[in-house]
Amino acid sequence: MYLKQKFTNINGQRLQDLLTKKIVFLDGPMGTMIQGFKLKEDDFRSSFYADHAHALQGNNDLLSITKPEVIKEIHLKFLRVGANIIETNTFNANRISQEDYLLESEVYKINLHAAKIAKDAIHSFQLEHPSQPTFVAGAIGPTNRTASMSPDVNNPAYRAVNFDEVAYAYKEQVEALIEGRVDLLLYETSFDTLNMKAAIYAIEQVFEEQNIRLPVFLSVTITDASGRTLSGQTLEAFYNSIEHANPIAVGINCALGALEMRPFLEELSKKSKFFMGCYPNAGLPNAMGEYDQTPEEFANFLKDFAEQGWMNIMGGCCGTTPDHIGQMVSKVQNVPPRKPANISAFSRYAGLEPLNATIDKGFLLVGERTNVTGSPKFKKLILNGDFEEALSIARQQVEAGADIIDVNFDEALLDGETSMTHFLNLIGSEPDIARVPIMIDSSKWSVIEAGLKCVQGKALVNSISLKEGEEVFLRQAKTLREYGAAVVVMAFDEHGQASSKEDKVRICLRAYKLLTELINFSPSDIIFDPNILTVATGMEEHNNYALDFIEATREIKQVCSGSKISGGVSNISFSFRGNNPVREAMHSAFLYHAIRAGMDMAIVNAGMLAVYEDIPPELLEKVEDVLLNRRSDATERLIEFAEGYQ
Repeated sequence: MYLKQKFTNINGQRLQDLLTKKIVFLDGPMGTMIQGFKLKEDDFRSSFYADHAHALQGNNDLLSITKPEVIKEIHLKFLRVGANIIETNTFNANRISQEDYLLESEVYKINLHAAKIAKDAIHSFQLEHPSQPTFVAGAIGPTNRTASMSPDVNNPAYRAVNFDEVAYAYKEQVEALIEGRVDLLLYETSFDTLNMKAAIYAIEQVFEEQNIRLPVFLSVTITDASGRTLSGQTLEAFYNSIEHANPIAVGINCALGALEMRPFLEELSKKSKFFMGCYPNAGLPNAMGEYDQTPEEFANFLKDFAEQGWMNIMGGCCGTTPDHIGQMVSKVQNVPPRKPANISAFSRYAGLEPLNATIDKGFLLVGERTNVTGSPKFKKLILNGDFEEALSIARQQVEAGADIIDVNFDEALLDGETSMTHFLNLIGSEPDIARVPIMIDSSKWSVIEAGLKCVQGKALVNSISLKEGEEVFLRQAKTLREYGAAVVVMAFDEHGQASSKEDKVRICLRAYKLLTELINFSPSDIIFDPNILTVATGMEEHNNYALDFIEATREIKQVCSGSKISGGVSNISFSFRGNNPVREAMHSAFLYHAIRAGMDMAIVNAGMLAVYEDIPPELLEKVEDVLLNRRSDATERLIEFAEGYQ
């Protein structure tokens, strides 16, 4: 069912209620409407910017200050044909885009003026049409730069803008829009999900600082028939990456006409638990860059979408006019809104492509070789600065079947933050690697954050724990939720690492309750690591470590509903370092029993994992004697037997 939210503004609550009762209509584009007024340089300057050092024609957002009557008239045109939501004239009203006009200092003022014009237009309109529900959406565009891709083909790790810069720009814009009393925020035409995630992060910061919560509508643009964004993500990967924002609606706009958008709307409607929106272009542009689709043709397409049961919010993008919106309203207004999609709860992750931890998907392999603490080869390459060659190890892990790749730079000789940023930016330029989710692995919080600021998909973080107490644990978990990451929680507390089954279960259950009850962390985003510890060490107190993990896994899955279980499998066999055949047999046998107990994923070398049924019977017997602690002399027997497998 729809996620009912508690908004602090009355109009937010009204909009949420209205969306369950009828299809709500959005306006059309501001840009092409402004073109119809044929404004000149002097119109953009007015007396306010007469002496500005840079040309201003084309800076449509500035017209909210220099030509407010034009912007208000456009709003009124769309309201008069039935639009319920009008967007502020602020698509490029952020300091990154305004830098092109040397107007970064005017960003706050532009947004504030634009919001006030829209509110004034609604006030004027409602004097004559008090029964028409109306709302102002604070329009937030994607900026003119991408945080996920390099503009320099010779330097794939370079970024023209980073996460912090994007988030700062959006925070400034959102603060101004909220001061202007917009009813909702609309982040639209997203071509890079990392930019949108920075916006989500900024919006959450503002909401928390101001103790306010407005509805948020997130809209992506699919660039062509491949069904991907400009930055390479599939539609479902995009959805997985922004689900944490809990928007009132998700949708698709721009780039495509309604006909071309149809299959993607159908797909998103089936997978989204939020309200659905769309506002297509008036067809595809012709050779002159103009849009030829008539209002009637446009309206017929949107009527079809509505009648399919896909829609809650509908409007128009490039090339549409008040006539297009009016025809759409006329043909769609009596069609009932989309019913909630019946979506079962499961863990969702994403790179450029989605990774859904469904029953059909089965056990997930996390490739461990892009980890300086676990791979001598990878460590040597990184210490030598050979990041390009290190990429080949990541690629090998994906080709060998890794569903996720674990990336770790915890090495005293490395600048972890810089290394993590550089390597993840390089991965972002390699679609065959970037298609899988990233597990950002570090014991240093600043390195984890550096990694999260590079990944447009839904990452996993390894790890946090209760080692430093509840306050630090909850603060870190809350931050991870704002980045949209899933989290691995280690079975540590203030007293140390859990080794017994009882301690593993106790610590994980405590962490689960803190996360779900105090900060509303989704159980599907919680992954417990109950500590896979080394067996066959010769110390009797270690003999039950594997069995303790397996039994703890079974119980944790029962008492921590919806969570996942992971672990670093290579730890189990450290006593046999140098003997790969025995280690592989131990890993395979351990996973066989742990998976049956409920383990969902594991950090392993995806290219070196024996098939359980192929393990020689005598070796398997002795390995399982150790793992399951079936006899007191199991360690000695395996050590003696292993000498033949050197």
